[in-house]
Amino acid sequence: MARIVRVSAERAPPRERRNAMRIGIIGAGKIGTALAKQFTRVGYDVAVSNSRGPETLAGLVEELGDRARAMTAEEAAEYGEVVVISIPYGRYREVPAAPLRDKVVIDTCNYYPERDGHDPELDNDDTTSSEKIRAHTGANLVKAFNAIYWENLRDRNRPKGAPDRLAIPLSGSDEDARAVVAALIRDIGFDPVEAGNLGQGGRKHQPGTEVYGAEIPAERMSEIFRAS
Repeated sequence: MARIVRVSAERAPPRERRNAMRIGIIGAGKIGTALAKQFTRVGYDVAVSNSRGPETLAGLVEELGDRARAMTAEEAAEYGEVVVISIPYGRYREVPAAPLRDKVVIDTCNYYPERDGHDPELDNDDTTSSEKIRAHTGANLVKAFNAIYWENLRDRNRPKGAPDRLAIPLSGSDEDARAVVAALIRDIGFDPVEAGNLGQGGRKHQPGTEVYGAEIPAERMSEIFRAS
């Protein structure tokens, strides 16, 4: 079971919302940075990290404001009640595993053989990249934010009920962990759509699928998943 289950900050008063949970982000590339901006915007405390050291993130932390801090990957993994892994899949073994065991971890990674090198298990569809990251970390892993373009993640947040609010797919095998991540997706201005468990569901929103990169509402995404 997941370590924490929080009430959606979207339904919480401002003070509770700011104190809802701490989020660690391993990887400060485009997706990781966009998530850091969104999470701090709605009042979460965020720790960002990269492979080059906290001192290289001073500019980003200054931009994000007083709810952000720079840490090492190990420190960010310890700090976060929820931790985001947003690095090239080929480097997932570098992620500190011990601090993530049994935590809610969001995997934004995608497997691109031309970048990551060929992984025979993934090339043969024997498993998925998320299942391999879960095995490495022992976390309650949820795959999310991997199918949305980073510019849309940064700029296309909308109020609840807006006709142009975008859907974000997620998949995971732990119900409580999925609920935590779904709440975070809503909090930052998107609609979560569950695809299923980490294996079967994760395959529905990996690169090459109909929803990958699609700018569609939740109802349409749900239809696609029901038909698949």
